[in-house]
Amino acid sequence: MSIVRSFFVKCVLTLAMLGGLLAQPALAQRRASADSEEPKKYELGGITVSGARYLDPNTLIGLTGLRVGDAINVPGEEIGKSIRKLWAQGILGDVSVTISRIEGNRIFLDYNLKERPRLSKFTFTGIKKGQTEDLTKKITLIRGKVVTDALLNNTRTQVRKFFVNKGYLDAKVNIVQVADSALANSVALRIDVEKGSKIRIHDIAFEGNKAFSSRKLKGKLKKTKERKPYKFLTAGKFQRSEYEEDKKKLLEFYNAEGYRDATIVSDTLMRDDKGLALRIRVDEGPKYYFRHITWSGNYLYDDKTLTNILGIKPGSPYSKEVLDKRLNYNPTGQDISSLYLNDGYLFFTIDPVETKVEGDSIDIEMRLSEGVQAHIKEINIAGNTKTSDHVLRRTLRTLPGDKFNRELLIRSQREIATLGYFDPEKIGINPVPNPVDGTVDINYTVVEKPSDQVTLSGGWGGYAGFIGTVGLVFNNFSLRKAGTLRNWTPVPSGDGQRLALNVQANGVQYQAYSLSFTEPWLGGRRPNSFSFSLNHSIQRTGAALDASSDQFIKVNSASVGLGRQLRVPDDYFTLSNSLSISRYQTQNYPLLPGFTTGFANNITLNTTLARNSIDNPTYTRRGSSLSLSLSLTPPYSLINPDHPDNNQWIEFHKWMFDASWFTPIVGKLVLNTRAHFGYLGNYNSDREIGPFERFKMGGAGLGNNGGGSFLVGTDYVGLRGYDDPNSGFAIPTAQNGQAGGIAFNKYVLEMRYPVSLNPAATVYVLAFAEAGNAYGSYKTYNPYKLYRSAGVGARIFMSAFGLLGFDFGHGFDSVVPPVGTPVGTRQDPNHFHFIIGQQIR
Repeated sequence: MSIVRSFFVKCVLTLAMLGGLLAQPALAQRRASADSEEPKKYELGGITVSGARYLDPNTLIGLTGLRVGDAINVPGEEIGKSIRKLWAQGILGDVSVTISRIEGNRIFLDYNLKERPRLSKFTFTGIKKGQTEDLTKKITLIRGKVVTDALLNNTRTQVRKFFVNKGYLDAKVNIVQVADSALANSVALRIDVEKGSKIRIHDIAFEGNKAFSSRKLKGKLKKTKERKPYKFLTAGKFQRSEYEEDKKKLLEFYNAEGYRDATIVSDTLMRDDKGLALRIRVDEGPKYYFRHITWSGNYLYDDKTLTNILGIKPGSPYSKEVLDKRLNYNPTGQDISSLYLNDGYLFFTIDPVETKVEGDSIDIEMRLSEGVQAHIKEINIAGNTKTSDHVLRRTLRTLPGDKFNRELLIRSQREIATLGYFDPEKIGINPVPNPVDGTVDINYTVVEKPSDQVTLSGGWGGYAGFIGTVGLVFNNFSLRKAGTLRNWTPVPSGDGQRLALNVQANGVQYQAYSLSFTEPWLGGRRPNSFSFSLNHSIQRTGAALDASSDQFIKVNSASVGLGRQLRVPDDYFTLSNSLSISRYQTQNYPLLPGFTTGFANNITLNTTLARNSIDNPTYTRRGSSLSLSLSLTPPYSLINPDHPDNNQWIEFHKWMFDASWFTPIVGKLVLNTRAHFGYLGNYNSDREIGPFERFKMGGAGLGNNGGGSFLVGTDYVGLRGYDDPNSGFAIPTAQNGQAGGIAFNKYVLEMRYPVSLNPAATVYVLAFAEAGNAYGSYKTYNPYKLYRSAGVGARIFMSAFGLLGFDFGHGFDSVVPPVGTPVGTRQDPNHFHFIIGQQIR
């Protein structure tokens, strides 16, 4: 009888306890009516776990929150709480509780569990390899993670969203769990994707617009576009988040044109057999105009001065965008805030208040609080783990004790970026005002990037065959630290000096060595640069191409230079001077007509006046770079009329002008316009200009390694879309037996757009149109006779290797074939160019 009674009690208690847990989806117990059963207090005598194959039972018991000896009610909330705690871990697929036995007032419980499987791997079906790689980065599937319903639903949602954003609005995703026999309690997920067809927007229509045409309004939707046959670059996809941003931009356009009450009444996205049709109804409202603009709270500047700087005339269309730009930051001119902030008034505030709206006219009162002038208290720099503090501090235009100046703050950011040691996209400037004492601390943060470069390259020269080059450029070298062994990791660095080593060779046939050093702040107080370089090269020709060859040309040269920053007209200007000495030794080498064996000397003084205001040397968005240089040798023939005309003492004067402007168009799209000119002359018009320092044009502008023209200082000017000099259908410049021209001019238009601004590998694409020519004599100079070309290209700047470029150019003008060209040979108008290093001209 006691056995039957005990069995009955167990059934009633079990069913009553689970009556309050119907919300738990995996609770596996039978249900019976036990609502009338009164709770009975028991002492928990023990807990056991069954069904756990891989999880630790003791850990699971601990997660219940129950302990042996606890007083619990049956039925009661204690057991329900313990089940919810286990369920909340997300590692179980089913939980049930039974009473093992009851001994007097002691009760023993058994938790029967079913463990969820863990993820071993996942695969995709129905999509391409590239899409698989992109999705793998987006979804949060990690091997070993417990496979829950939430995990499956989240993965399904992310995969479908990925394809919906690409225009596959009907994409379907099904996830199948496949038991993995290789791992215990693990499953592999097979994610089956059925993309379907892309659903594109085929029509966008506006309703209610009177002030602006539908075509103009469509142009204000930057991401939401129609797909038309003639718009082959338009995706035509619909993405809700991008569309919401486009609606904001549409209203901003209306507001900027004076329609401050404009609203989007409704927008409807319809599906038909052609795809998607978007209908947007707008209510433009009236157009408003500025009427009276008054000022209050201004003591430093009178109303007339502020009104002139604001530049908004009565009757102008009312625009909050224009008003905000003229008040706070105007990139094309001065604004009210700059007037104050550039004079130290950091605590200055201005609040434009609409005081009256009458008809279509609005009156504005400018309420100012000028505050007091703030002075800089401390300058803090963080993030420069390699570069010394003084290298950064000497470039800053904001100094402790100076008045706060926003313009100089922006200039300091530009100066840090042009150093080339830090990621220009991550230069942070944070002014921290101290209103109590009227001071401000300025915190600069930088992120170091690699700046040293290694060059390993090979090429095929016209004289010496295969030529290898090894170059090392240390752009942040420190001569001061070179005396301590521990600083050689691998080289001492951090002081902003530049050390360059270069070796180019093809055995004994051709060898070139160079060493250069630059100190940009000689003395450490002012940006006065000091530089020197040493160069040695030798070219052997003839039948016996070895070290004993008696036919060669040797060149030894050295140069030293000084440069300084100017203050007039502004401090973007620099003036540099250098003196170089070169000595040429030839033996049976046809360098000049009648001069095959002997020595030639070249002493040149170079003066360069330059102005550089670009914001970023890697990817420039705005600014300009101008340079005018003059190279002079002593006028030997004027000093001594009997000076022999055999170039033992080389004489010439050489003029160069380079100009480059950068203009932001929209977003990150930048227009670069360039103009380049060169002119070579002599002092005695009765004498012929020699072979030194001439110009050759065409190709990538890299010259021909190892050639004689390289040794005599020829300037190679690139012109994409045409052959390199001395090869194929090269642009002719030779005259009177001399190779190269004595004058050139070149013009370039280039549109640039960045693909990646990562400092480790900055990449941008470009489209160009250019024209130029080099002329063999003054008589043939014609600035209107130009060789024209156009094309596309890309630039990759890697910190370790410098700038790499790829261009495809099409030349529009025919070139006279060189003498000896086989009959029927045609000029190829298309050329692919590979560029190494910064192309200046």
